[in-house]
Amino acid sequence: MHRFTLRLADLATTWFAASPIHEAVLSLRMWTHPGVYHLQTRTFEQLRPSFERLDSRLLLALVAESRFVPDFLTPRPTSPSPEFRAELATVRALPPEQLRPELEQTFSLHGQAMPTVLASGLADPERLLARITDALEEYWELCLAPNWWPQARAVLEADLVYRARLLARHGAAALFADLDHRLHWEDGVLSVDRQWTDGNVETPVDGRGLVLCPTFFVRGAITMISNERAPQISYPARGQAGMAVGGVPTPPRALEALVGAPKARLLGLLAEAASTTDLAYRLGVTPGAVSQHLSVLAATGLVTRARHGRSVLYRRSPLGDELTGTNS
Repeated sequence: MHRFTLRLADLATTWFAASPIHEAVLSLRMWTHPGVYHLQTRTFEQLRPSFERLDSRLLLALVAESRFVPDFLTPRPTSPSPEFRAELATVRALPPEQLRPELEQTFSLHGQAMPTVLASGLADPERLLARITDALEEYWELCLAPNWWPQARAVLEADLVYRARLLARHGAAALFADLDHRLHWEDGVLSVDRQWTDGNVETPVDGRGLVLCPTFFVRGAITMISNERAPQISYPARGQAGMAVGGVPTPPRALEALVGAPKARLLGLLAEAASTTDLAYRLGVTPGAVSQHLSVLAATGLVTRARHGRSVLYRRSPLGDELTGTNS
């Protein structure tokens, strides 16, 4: 059990972030444990030819059998929507002399031998760090950034909007209870059930702020291995099924007759917040076409808009819920 002690001031500095480098690093688990994160399996199988053109032996060594990754590869986000290159620069800035203890901690903590490609590379830690970060950058640019990340970011940002609304309406207890079954909030202490540790690990937040990161590549809430870093929890993102092509609900015929088939399909998709890019991807149309329909739906009060970073997220309004017959 990992226990975070949060005072009132700490709750005020608890915030959410969608981190591209977290997703890039954690997605390496898709190649060592195919099928575990089944909602992404088909997409990543399509990416396999591109992945195999990279320094895949090194990338896979960072994950190894346990699925745990070195903490320095997933730095704490500094904003709700950081850029990949800025986060990668933080990783590149790791002092080379810290690379060995970072890697040793990851593997020894779980009783594993360090993979040969990493162990031999530690003879020149500066060169090994450059090789790791270059491989991650190539993985991002070739496999993830072109098509996967735009849709993934939309899903993650929709999660953040939902969490902010939940916190504002129902408070911290409801927020933490909704994140994941491994989280428990009681008397100012947030507990995370970590099945691979014995006893309790106590971490006072002490004004450093607690960052909560949604991700596609965990099956339950996890914390960092090291307690020296600022506290951070990653949890399963909502709306992951939205990444699957073809998951478009069939709208009622009466609704199609009233607003037209394109707008009816959009309303069917907007039970959860989504961006124009995400909607266009799922419908197989251009973002411009989606934007035109969303403007009409927003003007008539059937959808609402909320800005998150550089994205505008749309969601069905209560009136839209009534019109689609999903009003609870």
